[in-house]
Amino acid sequence: MGRALEIRDDLSASELRRLAAREKKNRAARRMLAIANALEGMSRAAAARAAGMDRQALRGAVVRYNAEGVDGLYDRPTSGRPPALTEAELALLSARIFRGPDPETDGVSSWTLRDLCRWIEERFDKRLPPQSLSRILRREGFSRQKTRPTHPKTDEAAQRRFEKGGSSRRWRPPPRPIPASG
Repeated sequence: MGRALEIRDDLSASELRRLAAREKKNRAARRMLAIANALEGMSRAAAARAAGMDRQALRGAVVRYNAEGVDGLYDRPTSGRPPALTEAELALLSARIFRGPDPETDGVSSWTLRDLCRWIEERFDKRLPPQSLSRILRREGFSRQKTRPTHPKTDEAAQRRFEKGGSSRRWRPPPRPIPASG
């Protein structure tokens, strides 16, 4: 059996419990409580069990606490999954969406997610499902709304005249008949 791991004593068990009570992050608070239990003389296994963790997890928390203090008890950020498209690829995709499709070269009159996925595969050699592309586009500030289609023979001047409040003549109710006396 190995030698017991020493715990730094710059904070007392009661101070660690007070910090744990105010802590918003549950995992860091449990580590503080487990170390406080160990500082008060509980066995490592009992201190870890009382805080809801394994004895080896308590040992890791003590090692980090000894090296970094209370800051070492917080979870470290993880790298996460790399993004599906790089910043440069996103910039090209955004420019392509704003420019709109060319019916002769792209074969479509308006972009759909499936068409954009096909364009990304041809351009960047990356396969994305439409659901993933939808999440990426929403994160970039795009919405699913499309512009209202217009007829090629639309008369813009007639539309402006027809807009609400565009008519110069106002409707008035007809005059009331004056009752005859007699």
